[in-house]
Amino acid sequence: MTTPHLASSIAALLLLASTAGFAQPQATPCSGTEHRQFDFWLGEWEVRGPAGRLTGVNRITNEYGGCVLHERYETDRGYRGESLNVYDPGRKVWHQTWVDSSGSLLVLEGGFRSNQMQLEGQVEAPDGKRTRHRITWTPNEDGTVRQLWESTNDKGEWTVAFDGKYTRRPPRQ
Repeated sequence: MTTPHLASSIAALLLLASTAGFAQPQATPCSGTEHRQFDFWLGEWEVRGPAGRLTGVNRITNEYGGCVLHERYETDRGYRGESLNVYDPGRKVWHQTWVDSSGSLLVLEGGFRSNQMQLEGQVEAPDGKRTRHRITWTPNEDGTVRQLWESTNDKGEWTVAFDGKYTRRPPRQ
């Protein structure tokens, strides 16, 4: 092999090696601990209200390389909704966008503090009335998750809109 051919062959091998996984490993974009703070919510759940009545089924999956938690909720009465949840490292906040079969849109932001994920947002009705929402997810020692949804009333006071318990669904046979 002539020297020019040898040099170009070595260059080609080096290029191939650098693109075939021999290059320095790159960090996964969403591998930081902040991105894992909401992972306790992952799974398939039965959601029950305060009296223990089944209100629906919720499935939360980790998607897009671990960057997004995708929630899909449905009831046996035809109501369905879903949310996308993502950690924004630039602003250091968690963000959720919820949409559902009634045409609702709820945008929430917040963070993980004191072993709870708490997100807040505001909805404005066509008449201009504003309602604030605050949802807190708390992982319990027994593997369940409590979801406390609070909204403001006409006086601006927080009231409980929903207080539910997530219990993991048994594996499908």
